[in-house]
Amino acid sequence: MVNRRRARRRTRTPIMLRRLYDRTLSYAEHPQALWVLAFVSFIESSFFPIPPDVLMIPMVLARPRRAWLIALVATLASVAGGVAGYAIGALAYEQLGQPILAALGKGDAMEVFATRFNEYGIWAVLIAGVTPFPFKVITIMSGWSAFPLIPFVLSALVARALRFFIVAGLLRVFGPPIRDFIERRLGLVFTLFCVALVGGFMVLRVL
Repeated sequence: MVNRRRARRRTRTPIMLRRLYDRTLSYAEHPQALWVLAFVSFIESSFFPIPPDVLMIPMVLARPRRAWLIALVATLASVAGGVAGYAIGALAYEQLGQPILAALGKGDAMEVFATRFNEYGIWAVLIAGVTPFPFKVITIMSGWSAFPLIPFVLSALVARALRFFIVAGLLRVFGPPIRDFIERRLGLVFTLFCVALVGGFMVLRVL
């Protein structure tokens, strides 16, 4: 009986996420789409499961001349949301942060993750801000582990700007043909780039 309930929950979760994804996507044509993008970018940095790219991509394709404005709104709102995530980790970890991380499947590995995070703090923020890794995990962890706020904000700003402006730039230059690459492959490209960059710095350290 317990196994059946768990199976039902697993089935329901992807359906709920898909509905949430479709609902979020539907706001791309809303007259106040920029404000919706700002809101989604803000809450995605602390708890919302759908990334801002879902809104950004159709918005830039519909109005390429506003690509840089769209990327700027997503960047600033995402960093502001990151500060909110930081506050959750610092001030309300047990009440809010822990349930959010548990929902993301990261709750059981917090102690090990904290050790690694303290060692690679800025790198962790930069990598999570660019790659598909849930940025909210890093924002909450930053507050929980008392990572200095100013380095956190600056590294988050660099990472989110890099990600959103690259996406906006690709869409502005290449248009709809690049959309499939962005949705399916760009996250992997960012991840490989970060791995190579961190690996290069580690090699330089050893040498």
